[in-house]
Amino acid sequence: MGRRLSASAGELELVVAAGTELTVHPLPASGRVTLGRGADCDLRIDDASVSRRHAVLDLGPPLRIEDLASANGTVVRKGRESAERAETNELRPRSGAVFELTLGDRILLGTIVAVVRRRGAAGRGGQVDPLERAAPVAQDPAMKRLYEDAGRAAQGTISVLLLGETGVGKEVLAREIHRRSPRAKGPFVVIDCAGLAGSVLEGELFGHERGAFTGATEARAGLFELAEGGTAFLDEIGELPAPLQMKLLRVLEERTVMRVGGRAPRRVDVRFVGATNRDLAVEVEAGTFRRDLYYRVSGMALEIPPLRARPADLPELCARFVEEACMKLDRPPLRLSEQAQARLATHRWPGNVRELRNAMEHAVLLCSGEVIEVPHLPPAVRLGGAAERAERAEGEKAEEVEGSGMHPSKGAPVNPPSGASVQELRAALDAMERQRIIDALDRCGGNQTRAAEELGISRRTLVSRLGEYGLPRPRKRGAE
Repeated sequence: MGRRLSASAGELELVVAAGTELTVHPLPASGRVTLGRGADCDLRIDDASVSRRHAVLDLGPPLRIEDLASANGTVVRKGRESAERAETNELRPRSGAVFELTLGDRILLGTIVAVVRRRGAAGRGGQVDPLERAAPVAQDPAMKRLYEDAGRAAQGTISVLLLGETGVGKEVLAREIHRRSPRAKGPFVVIDCAGLAGSVLEGELFGHERGAFTGATEARAGLFELAEGGTAFLDEIGELPAPLQMKLLRVLEERTVMRVGGRAPRRVDVRFVGATNRDLAVEVEAGTFRRDLYYRVSGMALEIPPLRARPADLPELCARFVEEACMKLDRPPLRLSEQAQARLATHRWPGNVRELRNAMEHAVLLCSGEVIEVPHLPPAVRLGGAAERAERAEGEKAEEVEGSGMHPSKGAPVNPPSGASVQELRAALDAMERQRIIDALDRCGGNQTRAAEELGISRRTLVSRLGEYGLPRPRKRGAE
């Protein structure tokens, strides 16, 4: 979303939420950072609601944000502000305003939400986040059995292959195997086999000698040498190009590596753990993965179940990720409402644990009060499954009844999908519609006529729904 800042990174970073996407940008140690849609901005935010040069973040001290006379204005919601007060203020963006910030305050640039926080795992007071040292979550019986098997595998030298969908936590399990092994005091080295081109990956894995290629001004050790005495974790090993599969097989069989441009092999003492979301047995039959390498890397195969298949883990994972996000944003602890917990429990989590972590950080970022509600969840979560299907049905019916002024959710009942009660669907739909109204008023600077046009309803209907949902009517900013 943004270009790389030229100054050296400091201890702060900016988290930007744009729709369902969360991005993190390291901030320089000092100076001023321009934010906006223009290519000349220090941090480019490509969103229609953001002006070309929207605001300047002054890293101080004190930390401040200055609106650059943007079209949609800038709003700052204090991290400890009550939900009711924040909800009123969010309808009044201010163009040209200057706000002094504390870590955890939420900055609205058009419809974009941003927060300045400490970098990495630092929590309050700059201490190391204790959650980084927390034991993996394994409340579900299937996960308990998996970690028991992993503990037994950790004691040997056999290569381990971790299987499972994207985002299930394969690296977490790999680190646990390393932690429980006799090699725990050695390094744990990770390389993403899918993230690098073949020529670059070869150098990363095996290292290179000086002069091996243009730009190789000095010799460099590869992954396997750096993992000496520890564990080498090959993530997405199924993406390994065919030429490198042969070289990896030689490393596994002979325990030696040949650097690019080298003449003599180097011995290595490394434990190998691989991971993939592919079915390597199928890849072997298709001829895209070497059969002999498959048998070498899968001395013991452990399959991690998807998050939807281990519901007993969900509450603890949610609590942990909310706590983690609060610590990183220097916010007081938040809790999930019963409605939000129910919505999380019905989501299918196609992105698994990675999606859940992202959803909790998104919710903490958007929450103004002390309780995370359904509207704070990412759209894919709060609109998913039964609620999404019901919303589509309601939307189709709304087109038919809008002219009559009848509230779509007050008309004839929609047959609910299995697994959801009418009351739950109504509550979900009301929460979604309420949030859409707030968002539209945000984008339109509180102009009710423009917001009504954007929502596809009359101004009278909008005013009526503001009353229904207990929303304050925004103050007029010029003629409407």
